[in-house]
Amino acid sequence: MANLHYLFTQFNEELKITKSKKDNLMTSKENLRKRIRDYFFKNHPTYKPRFYIQGSYKLKLIIRTKDDTCDLDDGVYFEENPDNVTSTTLQGWVKNAVEGTTDSKVEHRKKCITVDYKAGYNIDLPVLVFNSEVDDHPNLAVKNLGFQEDDPKEFVEKFNTVKSEQMVRIIKYLKAWCDHKRENMPSGLSMTVLTMDNYVPNTRDDVALKFLLIEIENVLKRSFKCVMPTTPKDDLFKNFSEVKKKNFMDNLSKFIKDAKDAIEEKNKKTASLLWKKHLGDRFPEGKDEDEVIEDSARLVSTIGASKPYFKL
Repeated sequence: MANLHYLFTQFNEELKITKSKKDNLMTSKENLRKRIRDYFFKNHPTYKPRFYIQGSYKLKLIIRTKDDTCDLDDGVYFEENPDNVTSTTLQGWVKNAVEGTTDSKVEHRKKCITVDYKAGYNIDLPVLVFNSEVDDHPNLAVKNLGFQEDDPKEFVEKFNTVKSEQMVRIIKYLKAWCDHKRENMPSGLSMTVLTMDNYVPNTRDDVALKFLLIEIENVLKRSFKCVMPTTPKDDLFKNFSEVKKKNFMDNLSKFIKDAKDAIEEKNKKTASLLWKKHLGDRFPEGKDEDEVIEDSARLVSTIGASKPYFKL
């Protein structure tokens, strides 16, 4: 019954971006904002950009990937679209503004402009039009598809009403799992929504993660959906192919089995290696020693009385 909560908190520290990378990320963000302001002032003066950090950085869910990279979402907001240009054109103007940024590559993606830095991070620039006096929600520019309602700030506010310190850590572990497995795994946003819907607190991170994985599997077996709780309230799994769905569910099933075995295992090293299979090499290895159980009644109340330790 190895208690590896302490290893999970160490892992959480390992997932944090370094101070130097964070400083570089903030400097690059400010440089991009200046370039965008200057470009629109010179070339399209009726368009006045404003900015709002959103996504994982705003939610404090940012992690270093196993390749030592990270990203930042910095929304570019315009109150009006006076020339009534298309979504693709408006995105293109933002792309023009940041082209030529030192040591970077710029890509025009479906829902953002991405500036990729060789220093090991990228900055995504979603482009939105939002007049708070007229619009209920911002309208996101989508390449070749026009403008679609989307409200990142609304999601941040929703998340802040339900989050806890443990929930934040658990989401980061799930993001690290998806990063470790990589191919055909869900986005960090999807894992955040699934956690918001299914997380149950526990005194131990390892047990809380196990319970969450089981409940996510239960929910997805009933209905394979992951619906945003805020605008646009779309299903993040809508476009999952059968191959991608099967890959995720297979990985989830394997993770659950090893999570259960790890919780039941007495030896700390053996238990940690089970977690390591799914969370990657950065997950710390426990000592080759057995857990000393002093209060069996309290242990049962924490991890569950027997397999599978949770309603199936």
